[in-house]
Amino acid sequence: MRPLLGCLALATLLWPGLACPSPCSCSAKKNGRLLAECAYRELRDVPRGLSPNVTILTLSANRLGRLGRGSLAEVPELQSLWLGYNHISAVEPGALAALPQLKNLDLSHNRLAEFPWQDLRNLSGLQILKLSNNRLAGLPRGALRGLRELRSLWLNDNELTTLAQGAFEGLPALAQLQLFHNPFNCSCKLFWLKEWADGTSVVISRAGSTLCAAPARLRGRAVTDIPGQLCVAPSAQLTYLSGPAKAAPRDGLTLTLHCSVAGSPPPEIHWQIRTAGRRVDIHGPTVARDGGAKPGRQRFLAFKNGTMAIPNFGKEDEGTYTCLAVNDVGTRDVSVNVALAGSGNPAEELPRDDPHAGHPGGHSCAKGDQLDPSGMGEKLVIVYHVPQAARSGAGAAEPRIRAGILPALGLLLLRW
Repeated sequence: MRPLLGCLALATLLWPGLACPSPCSCSAKKNGRLLAECAYRELRDVPRGLSPNVTILTLSANRLGRLGRGSLAEVPELQSLWLGYNHISAVEPGALAALPQLKNLDLSHNRLAEFPWQDLRNLSGLQILKLSNNRLAGLPRGALRGLRELRSLWLNDNELTTLAQGAFEGLPALAQLQLFHNPFNCSCKLFWLKEWADGTSVVISRAGSTLCAAPARLRGRAVTDIPGQLCVAPSAQLTYLSGPAKAAPRDGLTLTLHCSVAGSPPPEIHWQIRTAGRRVDIHGPTVARDGGAKPGRQRFLAFKNGTMAIPNFGKEDEGTYTCLAVNDVGTRDVSVNVALAGSGNPAEELPRDDPHAGHPGGHSCAKGDQLDPSGMGEKLVIVYHVPQAARSGAGAAEPRIRAGILPALGLLLLRW
């Protein structure tokens, strides 16, 4: 019996599952996990010869300088990986993606200026992520997407100046977040973090040490205490003007839309134009300060004050005109559909299923009236162009603008 037990003991020691490289010490835990302890060994690389069923690997306090793509290929069942207090300045993309069972990852106290965030998409079971005391300057949008088991995130003591909006959304298990000791630029791009912190149950450790480094007026103030009046989401309103083009033929028509915006910081105005034959995105004025159109943008004249002019408006210009007000807090858009009526009866241009067609009632509005944003969907503006031959009388040479609104559609009929 004793020789048999001796053989079993020898077989256990030689079992491949307990293979252990010489710099490390390996042991089996009561829960069946296999621990490879390789800390404090002056290692410059991940040791070779690790057992494929190692679930806990400790490599803390060594001299590792980088983590190559295949560095951890021998241990695909890892659940805990401790790499803190090394000299790691680079983690190659794919190095961590090969560890789908990983739950705990510690890369704190290293020299990482960049991190392969895309690798986290394969680590859906990750619960603890420690990246503190590195040189990370930003957290990209969607970097943590899909980490539904993540409970603790350490990003303190880095060089973070900003965080992409919504960086911590979609993390239902998150309970602890550490962001302190980062040089945050508390512009309105970071205002979302204050709003998120006000409404979350996540414990933000040492929130009083999570301070603004810039701008100067907020230096030393807690990031979660940015004054709300400094950052106001944009608003936008569209008004219309319509009249004959001054430098065009007698029947020429210039349609002018004006976008009034408000917010803090002052929003930029962008335009999106969608017609049957083209799609145009305008991210700033197309009219120079001297009044001349910039090259390639002569058709749609966008002015710095929010006015959009379309000279000699024709059927080819029918479509959707959208004004976007954009600032660091967010974006607001308002749209109007514009069509050119071609008959003497504007009601014939209305959708056939409109129960109010032929009954242009509702409240009246003067030239320059606001397009009521409370209506259903986008507003439809019909520019009704009366043929020259239909005009008569002494007042025929002067344009007249009459407007009526159908409440159901917010319909504006402009006649001149």
